[in-house]
Amino acid sequence: MVIKVYVASSTSSIAVKKHQQAVVGFLEANRINFQEVDITMLEEQRLWMYRNIPEEKRPEKGNPLPPQIFNEDRYCGDYEDFFLSKETNTVFAFLGLHSQPSVKALIELLSPAHCQPQSCKSIQTCNLRIWFLPNV
Repeated sequence: MVIKVYVASSTSSIAVKKHQQAVVGFLEANRINFQEVDITMLEEQRLWMYRNIPEEKRPEKGNPLPPQIFNEDRYCGDYEDFFLSKETNTVFAFLGLHSQPSVKALIELLSPAHCQPQSCKSIQTCNLRIWFLPNV
């Protein structure tokens, strides 16, 4: 599954630019794989985006503004939908993803019986050890 964010690289709207940056920044910060699709460069992609936004999500006048978010060919929503999902902590469901990707970490109290696994890096401070496990 690839999240696709339809953006406009050349827009005079400061609001559109900020909305696009907010969506892309969130996806990058949370290590969610996505593809940016610039609708100002490819007419075919712009038309595809317009055709695949549900009727109830289209504005009464004009065309839908970016960013528009899809999971493959499934419409997820626009910036307002994304923002609402962020506020309600449901972004992964909104994007149609099963779980949040993360760096796995194991925190343990130090004792002489603990051995250091070969494949992990650790940081040792006082009586606490944090293991950063490789993503599998």
